[in-house]
Amino acid sequence: MGKYEQLAKEIIKNVGGKENINGLTHCITRLRFRLKDESIANDDVLKNMDGVVTVMHSAGQYQVVIGNHVPAVYADVCEIAGIQNDKASEDSDSPKGAFNKIIDIISGCFQPVLGPMCAAGIIKGLNALLTFLLGASFATTGTSIVLNAIGDAVFFFMPIILGFTSAKKFNVNQITGMVIGAALCYSTIQGSALSALGDAIGTLPIIGDYYTTFLGIPLVGATYTSSVFPIVVIMAFAGVIQKYAKKFVPEMLQGFFVPFFVLLISLPVGLLVIGPVITFLTNVLNSAFTIIYEFSPIAMGILVGFCWQLLVIFGLHWALVPIMIVNVATFGFDNAIQGMFGASFAQIAVVAAMYFKLKDKKLKALCPPAVISGICGVTEPAIYGITLPKKTPFIFSLIGGAAGGAVMGAMKAKAYISGGLGIFGVVNYISPEGDASGMWTSIIALTVSVIVGFVLTILFWNDDSETVEEKKTEKKLEVKNDVVVSPLTGKIVPLSNLKDDAFAKGVLGNGLGIEPTSGKVVAPVDGTVTTLFPTLHAIGFTADSGVEVLVHIGLDTVQLEGKGFTAHIKEGDKVKKGQHILDIDLDFIKNAGYSTQTPIVITNTADLLDVIPSDKGEVKCGEELINIVF
Repeated sequence: MGKYEQLAKEIIKNVGGKENINGLTHCITRLRFRLKDESIANDDVLKNMDGVVTVMHSAGQYQVVIGNHVPAVYADVCEIAGIQNDKASEDSDSPKGAFNKIIDIISGCFQPVLGPMCAAGIIKGLNALLTFLLGASFATTGTSIVLNAIGDAVFFFMPIILGFTSAKKFNVNQITGMVIGAALCYSTIQGSALSALGDAIGTLPIIGDYYTTFLGIPLVGATYTSSVFPIVVIMAFAGVIQKYAKKFVPEMLQGFFVPFFVLLISLPVGLLVIGPVITFLTNVLNSAFTIIYEFSPIAMGILVGFCWQLLVIFGLHWALVPIMIVNVATFGFDNAIQGMFGASFAQIAVVAAMYFKLKDKKLKALCPPAVISGICGVTEPAIYGITLPKKTPFIFSLIGGAAGGAVMGAMKAKAYISGGLGIFGVVNYISPEGDASGMWTSIIALTVSVIVGFVLTILFWNDDSETVEEKKTEKKLEVKNDVVVSPLTGKIVPLSNLKDDAFAKGVLGNGLGIEPTSGKVVAPVDGTVTTLFPTLHAIGFTADSGVEVLVHIGLDTVQLEGKGFTAHIKEGDKVKKGQHILDIDLDFIKNAGYSTQTPIVITNTADLLDVIPSDKGEVKCGEELINIVF
């Protein structure tokens, strides 16, 4: 088990348990759940959980934003929930609505490719940078050839890679998916090879000329290497073929006859119909972007630059990433969505400016790591954790992104590589011949985005939240006290020493723990029993003073389903400090294999001026345990 075992357990619990999970994937920063019932997921608990940035509902997915370490959390979630990694993206409940389904398919097929694709892009960019620095002659050296092969492989053989990932998405045998992708890369299938057979023997309306046939049906050539959309659509069709093949082929013969029928039917249909049609539609889409771009490159740059972070919030930027890949493969460059380049730098500039003006020390401490993450192109921690909750700074980041987009549009910047993110992306704009003018344009654009975002935030945003000290001064508060008495007799355990990370890290509030030596439990405050779990292992109190106290008897004792607990109160009862409310069988709990460590935490710690736990070694029922200042 990994280092995020406890976090994974809490996430699974608060998305409704493993039985509520239909599917799970992850991208750079998010766990993307497909839940049977999203309404039973506990958004508020997850959002406030240490290790979780926020929660999003988008494209039919329940997205838990984690940060850069999401792969490690994903692995632990899969292990604890019993999800096999190679099956994690399979689900029986597709998202509702055509748009959500399209976004889900695109993100599901492309998310696993993003990391290697970015790595390959950086290597290609490094090769382009060396060509620029060392001269054109470097491009003919063995070093350049090897680097270029490493960088080009992902893009050239994209159908094979997407054949694997889309096979997972459409529940097709993954090796079969790779074979279909490999067939699309086969040299004699490409349009140039077919056209070399001789003169055209016919023409199809809209689609174009054809030079040979398959069983008398016109076989129209197209270039499928580096393509992205044809393989995805063919794999969707293959999924249907496999589904029906499994119904008619006897189980003992399915191992080779199901792939036989999938390949024999889906590939010819893909090459004869799907491929040419999707290639035509892709060309139409690219032409539409070209028309908009040619009408006003600046306006398009501003629009893309302003909207990019909004798209990132909902994961909808995935709809544009394939377009960039297609453009690079088709034309050798992309200029359609390059207005987005400055957006991440505007975001980190705003966070940097907020650092100097924030009053909340905890929020301020989040700024440096968010800036570092943003420099590398991952802005979700900055967006969800810092700028979006404050609203106005987020708007300033959008304006900064638009300013950078205007520069990219005005200079007609072209990306020659679909690769590096953040600062690593500047090399995307060096041409294969070593022309670095685009790189300098990208540096100017990111600089403009940084300046605009930083200056707007410094000049026009002030943190209107108040610190505890300001509240005391401005409101001239009369400081009051309340005392929480010990509900148990036993040894006091500091909060940080508790064996449960959620309590130990103070996620649920400040307090301490008790290792009980007696089974008698008394009320810790004068107030009301606001929560009494059916399993009796946890009781929530609201004191007459407003202090909220949680007494959680034992760790993981919810599994006992109430055995070993006897309650003398019910939810809604009024209680007095020291009142006998519960009996617990300590020996039974221990023999069942559970810890009797009992956390006592103040769940509304953030609303109080101070929570001062006792520093005694031992305590008896009814003795002073926690001093509250409010």
